[in-house]
Amino acid sequence: MRVPFIHSLRLAVGILFLSTAAFAQVRLSVTIAPPELQIEEQSICPGDGYIWTPGYWAWSDDDYYWVPGAWVLPPEIGFLWTPGYWGWGGGGFLFNEGYWGTSVGFYGGVDYGYGYFGHGYEGGRWNNRQFYYNTTLNRVNFSVNHNVYNTRVSETRNRVSYNGGAGGINSRATAQEDVAARDRHVSPVAAQTQHAQAARSAPQQRFSAPRGALPATASAPARTAVAPGNPGSRPGNIARASAPVHPNDMHSLAYAAPPNTGNPKLDQKYQQQQQQLITTQTQDRQRLQQRQDNQHQQLARQPAAAAGKGAQMEQQHQQQTQQLEQRHSQQTQQLQQRQQPTAAQRGRSSPRDGGRP
Repeated sequence: MRVPFIHSLRLAVGILFLSTAAFAQVRLSVTIAPPELQIEEQSICPGDGYIWTPGYWAWSDDDYYWVPGAWVLPPEIGFLWTPGYWGWGGGGFLFNEGYWGTSVGFYGGVDYGYGYFGHGYEGGRWNNRQFYYNTTLNRVNFSVNHNVYNTRVSETRNRVSYNGGAGGINSRATAQEDVAARDRHVSPVAAQTQHAQAARSAPQQRFSAPRGALPATASAPARTAVAPGNPGSRPGNIARASAPVHPNDMHSLAYAAPPNTGNPKLDQKYQQQQQQLITTQTQDRQRLQQRQDNQHQQLARQPAAAAGKGAQMEQQHQQQTQQLEQRHSQQTQQLQQRQQPTAAQRGRSSPRDGGRP
């Protein structure tokens, strides 16, 4: 059994830590580095105004435990969430508690995903007291979440969960993040505290629990938002769910099994037909994606109209993409049916006649 040295945080240790630690609550120091971040599946946003708060490792009773990500209503309109993070403090790993504020501060450069890629937040933004969701990074229900936009962000996931020290993230706060750290903060709301306490009490959330108890793809608690009345099971138009919203969300095109008619020339002809179909379908996707991107850009230049038209446009894009996907599926099936060897072809390619075409 591992017995780490845990000591109460002293003022001197806090001063030695990163500059932003002076503006966040640092409660304890642990000599064991936090594990890699869990890979979570984001639950569906329960309604307008909720903001995604990512999952993180917390410490209690000589072990780390995973607090799943959840949708939370901010304490004030215009507030954003700065996630907590672990950082090396010279003698151990210190935890800096997350907070609410008008801008996102430093969270150790940790890549929590879903818009929290190490600095700032790309998952949404406030506009005229309304929160708008970036549908490329969030799972939203268009029948519930009406304020949406679409901005693609390059994602390079790094599962390291702490800043500094051996193997940690080498990142420092920007000038803007230092300013955010000095602004007025609000501690985690009661719903977040209760959510963390529930995770602490769940044995399966412990890092020391059997690996089968805490799936790496999506923990069971992560599917339930902190907010009550999660409408995830209700029918509706859901972004980033099973149905693609834009052509770039569709599965990659792949070649079917190589034809095997016994006739080399015919097999080569069929392979060329498959290549031509893949090329044509790729061009179809690119054209539709370009058209939809242009519509997003046009709407972004009309902020007054965005609130009412954003969700409607995303519904139209989803319908267009699904229609394209169905048409391509039919084309592929029809080509495969045409390329199935006939009984006559199978007979001509049998060994009895030497496989003559």
